[in-house]
Amino acid sequence: MRQLLKKNKKTILKSHKRSLKNNLMNNKKWLILSTLILLLGLSFIPNPLGLVLLWAWRIVILLLVVIFFLKEVYLPKRFFLSMAALAIISACGFFIPLLFYTAQAALLLFFSISVLDIILLFNKKEAIQCERILPKLFSLGDNNQIRLMLKNNQGLSLNINIVDELPEQFQKRDFQINRFLKGFSQENIVYELRSTTRGAYFFRKINLFLKSPIGLIERRIILNAEATIPVYPSVIQMKKYELLALARISVFPGVKKMRKLGQSYEFEQIREYVKGDDFRSINWKATSRKNALMVNQYEDERSQQVFTVIDKSRSMKMPFEGLSLMDYAINTSLVISNVALQKHDKVGLLTFSDKIGATVKPQSGPKQLRIIIETLYKEKERNLEANFELLYQASRQFIRRRCLMFLYTNFESYSAMMRVMPILRMINHLHLLVVIFFENTEIKDFAEKDADNTEDIYNKTIAMKFVEEKERIVQELRQYGIQVILTRPEDLSINTVNKYLELKAKRMI
Repeated sequence: MRQLLKKNKKTILKSHKRSLKNNLMNNKKWLILSTLILLLGLSFIPNPLGLVLLWAWRIVILLLVVIFFLKEVYLPKRFFLSMAALAIISACGFFIPLLFYTAQAALLLFFSISVLDIILLFNKKEAIQCERILPKLFSLGDNNQIRLMLKNNQGLSLNINIVDELPEQFQKRDFQINRFLKGFSQENIVYELRSTTRGAYFFRKINLFLKSPIGLIERRIILNAEATIPVYPSVIQMKKYELLALARISVFPGVKKMRKLGQSYEFEQIREYVKGDDFRSINWKATSRKNALMVNQYEDERSQQVFTVIDKSRSMKMPFEGLSLMDYAINTSLVISNVALQKHDKVGLLTFSDKIGATVKPQSGPKQLRIIIETLYKEKERNLEANFELLYQASRQFIRRRCLMFLYTNFESYSAMMRVMPILRMINHLHLLVVIFFENTEIKDFAEKDADNTEDIYNKTIAMKFVEEKERIVQELRQYGIQVILTRPEDLSINTVNKYLELKAKRMI
């Protein structure tokens, strides 16, 4: 019985809601109908007000026809300007009768041209085709290209306004592309988007607004082009610096060519001399035969362990050009991992904050890079302080043999660094530690500006104090034998690769 009562209540509520909706719809219909009748009745008043109301009635009728029967029709600015001009001419006809008849004839011509414009735009269902071509993934912090392929399937030339519904992460509500496409032609449109957060990006529909050369009517076409694309750590940067792993690299912007001090004598091949090679490795016999400088190339020591350790605490949430410091560290971790794998070293990963995050065991091979990419994709900053004691315990348990460890963190004060100095020294005793932290570029740029008044002098002095404190941190770490990189965020990747090549050449791993 209770179940039957519940079912009856539900049916009664549903029927009550339906009746309310029907009453509202009926009330709206009667309200619209009564408004039209009132405007029609007032339009017969023989004065300028009646003439204006007559025109208002005509416009309302036209708009209702468009809304109820032609939902794909939009009225551009040219349409309303033309109607306004006709209304003004007609109103002037109250004083000059000739203008009234001229306005009537112009109105008939205007509606005829509008109907012709509608016929031209709607004579074909698939008047135009548009396809959005996306890459398999986006790279974090880079400009990613998106292509739109437009094709006009009719002989009419069209003015096209493309409104692509971009993912909400970009916060672009006014993104539009205007193009003029001739009949039976096609065009490829390329635009770029810079992604600043990792995660899934959802592209929605594509809206096309078509106008013929007449331009009185606009047709809207909605294309279902929904797609989801992931934003991974910068694969573009990874491919860019992949060349550094090749032995033939000689000159690359920002990359130092290091002379190998403890070079292995396991012969690999003879190749042509390139700028930066050691003169002592020239093979004079091969040079005389080839009539060109040839050098002996020796293999680097392989299967060494390289670990990237990323601090995920709140100190790494500081933004720079849309990206956080942790995002820069993640991009660089991917770059250095790829370069080390190209050098046949084993690469591992460890993240930490107030607790240990992701861990990847050191391995070599192409599968390892994919594992690292997927792991970095899921990492997020935390709002707590970093626990370096926990990092030391994890390094003892997780990393079994001596390795090259790149630690990405950030020290904003000398006292913050000194609190963790004992732990850094213990880690450096077990492994070859490279501490990487960031310059505060805004403070440094401010410290280099000229001071115009007393307040500027005071602010500049404080800024210089912060800059000098960073340099003091570098000196203190080097004093205890710890490798240091103090870098601007945009130079992080190149400086890290340089340090790896330098330590590899000096046989310090």
